[in-house]
Amino acid sequence: MANASYLVGDEEVQYDPRILIRKAHAATSSTGSATVIIAMLEENGIIKIANVGDCGLRVLREGHIIFSTSPQEHYFDCPYQLSSETFGQTYLDAMVSNLELIEGDAVVMGSDGLFDNVFDHEIISTMGKPCNVAEAAKALANLASYHSTDTNFDSPYSIEARTKGLDVPWWKKILGNKLIGGKLDDITVIVGQVVSSSASTTETIEGNRIM
Repeated sequence: MANASYLVGDEEVQYDPRILIRKAHAATSSTGSATVIIAMLEENGIIKIANVGDCGLRVLREGHIIFSTSPQEHYFDCPYQLSSETFGQTYLDAMVSNLELIEGDAVVMGSDGLFDNVFDHEIISTMGKPCNVAEAAKALANLASYHSTDTNFDSPYSIEARTKGLDVPWWKKILGNKLIGGKLDDITVIVGQVVSSSASTTETIEGNRIM
């Protein structure tokens, strides 16, 4: 992501998040793998999104989620990732989306640590409270962190796990038990708000990241 930040103004990128992923990945020498999501807002209000893996993005408008990215997984809990090895995914595997934003829209981006532990209706509720983007990002990160350690919380992660056939042993099912609990994970949240500049109709995103 440091390379992506450095290269965002590169002439070849031209507001293409997939090209930015390609260049940032090529410039990275670290060993390992990671999911990635990049969103770039053009002056005409078009947001371009490229996603590799199970990071996510939601666009909220007037209290409703009007757009959601979909996670990319080989199988449950095994997301697509960019890698230092040759057998990993590349920028060509990124899911690309374009969407026109209007003034007042909110953008919530996060790692799977957010979306595995916080339901969409909780995101809507949190974003509906009077606060700035920094406070909203912190509130969502704190909520995800709280849910992740709650062994009695029926989280989005545990619900999906059960739909994939993962559950407690049969004898526990007989006793009325089921697989529940949050998912301990890294949590990154970015919240942006679309505003019109006073000098023109240019739309910009203001945001904050909580690690």
